[in-house]
Amino acid sequence: MRSTHRSIVIGALGAILVVGSAISAAAATTPQAVPTGVVPAQITVAPTIPTATPRPTATPTPTPKPTGEPTKQQIKDLFKEWNDALATRDPKKVADRYAPDAVLLPTVSNKVRTDRDGIVDYFTHFLESRPSGKIKESHVKILGPTAAIDTGVYVFTLTKDGVESKVEARYTFVYELRDGKWLIVNHHSSAMPEK
Repeated sequence: MRSTHRSIVIGALGAILVVGSAISAAAATTPQAVPTGVVPAQITVAPTIPTATPRPTATPTPTPKPTGEPTKQQIKDLFKEWNDALATRDPKKVADRYAPDAVLLPTVSNKVRTDRDGIVDYFTHFLESRPSGKIKESHVKILGPTAAIDTGVYVFTLTKDGVESKVEARYTFVYELRDGKWLIVNHHSSAMPEK
């Protein structure tokens, strides 16, 4: 008997829930008459918004990091690239060998050059003497996979008004690998103090 009574109660509760749900649904879609002077309650039915699986966002491809340190010969070869740029007689091509924030302490100017315009200006005048450099002594220090120093002595052959002269100078090139290209970040050149 208890089990039958329990079934009847559960069945009645289920029917009430079904009827109650139907009434709520009808109330949400059917306008109701409201007695004068009574403000009806606002019934808001929230729409069901399907949830989408989030898409993975595209991440920029990082610049690949070098896997190893450069060789000393690779760093020494950067001077040839710089010297080849001098041979073009184009100051902008020479300035392309320098990082945008490079510092140049030049051989034949007292002015420190700290940006591309200053470097282009220096080489505009220096290239008038048709310089050609040759390394006399080089000491390369590898600082890591993205930085190195080449320091030593170079000799420039200059030709002005048909007259050739040679200038021996001490140099330091500090190179940094940026976006896959070795650039000069610091270049110091000074004439030898002793003749």
